[in-house]
Amino acid sequence: MGTTIGIIGGSGLYEMEGLADVHEETVETPFGAPSDAIIRGRLAENELLFLPRHGRGHRILPSELPFRANLWALKKLGATHVIAVGAVGSLREEIVPGHLVVPDQFLDRTQGRIGTFFGNGVVAHIAFGDPVCPILRSALVEAARRVEATVHDGGTYVCMEGPQFSTRAESELYRSWGASVIGMTNLQEAKLAREAELCFATLALATDYDCWRQDTEEVAIADVLAVLNANVTMAKRVILEVAPGIGPSTGCDCDHALEHAIITDPARIPEQVKRDLAPIIGRYVGA
Repeated sequence: MGTTIGIIGGSGLYEMEGLADVHEETVETPFGAPSDAIIRGRLAENELLFLPRHGRGHRILPSELPFRANLWALKKLGATHVIAVGAVGSLREEIVPGHLVVPDQFLDRTQGRIGTFFGNGVVAHIAFGDPVCPILRSALVEAARRVEATVHDGGTYVCMEGPQFSTRAESELYRSWGASVIGMTNLQEAKLAREAELCFATLALATDYDCWRQDTEEVAIADVLAVLNANVTMAKRVILEVAPGIGPSTGCDCDHALEHAIITDPARIPEQVKRDLAPIIGRYVGA
């Protein structure tokens, strides 16, 4: 039996050679509609679920993303792993635009986004010290090397609110903290994936040097898009390389992250909440 892998990223990621039985699926969730219909396809023995993060045509701001609906839908459709692909700005000289980065840490600079499935009568506290699945992350790094991408193994991803890019003062501050890249989307995805007991890793596509380098111009969206198009081609190659080798069990702790995390007495959890969160908590709290 194969593995089901969610891919969150640009709307064109599913247009790749070797993907069979491609079709769309629409999922209704307790948290509203996901960003778009989910594209399901088969690659070797595994199924891939492609979710255009900002909707096809790039219609949704980072702050407007339905993070809970997106991750709930992937879980409902059977995903056990999620790879989040996205553009980032580089905060390090050695991470050149065009390079790939597979981060192992996050810093949260967002403002008021909802990054949990819990509340409304149920409380859970998951461990998040290591927010990325180490097994899936390593597989991404090795796959990127096999397709001869320039990939940086590890690093800290600063998740900012956006949609504006950083000020120079902010960019220098993040560099002083030792951060590697900056983006606007992946942290809430990582938090929700952990709560949903999904293996999660980020494939970050460096498109620019943010604004910290005084010898370069500020971020220009036309330049970002030009580099991003080339990066997306490489990201497809990495996914084609990594996805067939992902097995149903990785030996990590992701698939039982909630085992001791739900604090609320099950008898006190509202029945509607149990039903809404059944794909997430059903194995621990019966509906």
